Amino acid sequence: MNRSDFLKTSALAGATLITDPIQVRAFIARKPAQKYRTAVVGAGWWGGNILRAAVQAGESKIVALCDVDTRQLKKTGDELSKLTSDTPKLYRDYREMLAAEKPEIVIVATPDHWHPLIAIAAMQAGAHVYVEKPISHTINEGKAMVKTARQTGKICQVGMHRRVSPHNVSGMEFLKSGKVGKIGMARAFVHYAGGAGQPTPDGEAPQEMDWNMWCGPAPLRAYNPAMHPRSWRNFLNYANGTLGDWGIHWMDQILWWTEEKHPRKVYSTGGRSIKQDSSDAPDHQVATFEFEDFTAVWEHRTFAGNNAEKTHPQQAVGVYFYGTEGTFHMGWLDGWTFYPADSKKPPIHQDAQLDKPDDQNIALLWANFLDSIKTNKLPVCDIEIGHRSTNMALLGMLSMKLGRSVAWDGQQIPNDPEANKLLSRAYRGEWQYPV
Repeated sequence: MNRSDFLKTSALAGATLITDPIQVRAFIARKPAQKYRTAVVGAGWWGGNILRAAVQAGESKIVALCDVDTRQLKKTGDELSKLTSDTPKLYRDYREMLAAEKPEIVIVATPDHWHPLIAIAAMQAGAHVYVEKPISHTINEGKAMVKTARQTGKICQVGMHRRVSPHNVSGMEFLKSGKVGKIGMARAFVHYAGGAGQPTPDGEAPQEMDWNMWCGPAPLRAYNPAMHPRSWRNFLNYANGTLGDWGIHWMDQILWWTEEKHPRKVYSTGGRSIKQDSSDAPDHQVATFEFEDFTAVWEHRTFAGNNAEKTHPQQAVGVYFYGTEGTFHMGWLDGWTFYPADSKKPPIHQDAQLDKPDDQNIALLWANFLDSIKTNKLPVCDIEIGHRSTNMALLGMLSMKLGRSVAWDGQQIPNDPEANKLLSRAYRGEWQYPV
């Protein structure tokens, strides 16, 4: 077919589309993509990142923003007004928001200690949930979240976007292809430069903030400006330090690669050798996870940096998989690289493909979330997957608190009542621990 014939054929095809009565009626009746009533609980920096992806996907009507700090609400509301004409209502209590707005999707981007109660309440109220990692502060909370998702039939996606990031997907295909050989060990790590710091005095909570509600089911302590809005991860009543933050992503990469669902034994040690600030999370930690066919190791340090292992100008982060055919590094900003054991063979590299401005791939994970809602199929990072990856970090913290190793059968710590007590913790005041 020459160009002239092609243009004639195309014109005829176009005419048919416009004049065929059945197709015209179908075109007029066609509805735009469904707009899910969407709300966010935790309207700070990260909640805003997820909300941006939801707006850009074009399938959400933002009906509510919820946060205990009205400054966060105003900032996110102002930013949202530049992206959409939606006029969400503002709330400080997620329970009021769920009852009044009846959202179909709820984003949970609060500090970790709030994830379980809000996610469970949202699912029980009829909403699908996108919850940030780690899914919970304790292991039994995670079990309750999985149970609720199955009982309600709601989709619950966990924000571990590396499950969809292009270089992580291709890297996992490379690992599973056998090109690295038999892998006997994986080593995950993150190292930050830093020093001792200094204590920050406690003070009065800002008048724009409901500090009692911020603490919620966790212990109520004096407000400290070093905690809010973004440094609470290093206060162990509300999070689980670097292992509970960064470690989740890299533990998940290990579990994604292996067919084993959990380690059988965990030992962790660490402490605060350098830090002298007001936080209480370990400034360094090493955890060893014994699996049936391999050993995994986690290590982090928040002082001294690591110029020897930097795989990017600003980072020493990722997972090394050690196989009989070479060493594979799964990274973040730098993509992945395979270093063959045979020095005559050149390294193989794949660059990262990351979305701006946060260098994550939230939009891809959100698209998968929407697809799962429409098809009623489990998402790529279903709550049970997030639960297993969170458990690895929580078991590492549990072992460090006990000062000894613990066994793990996927549900509990066999024949160890002392350790099993740490799978839960008492809730404060009106809050009831989920079961």
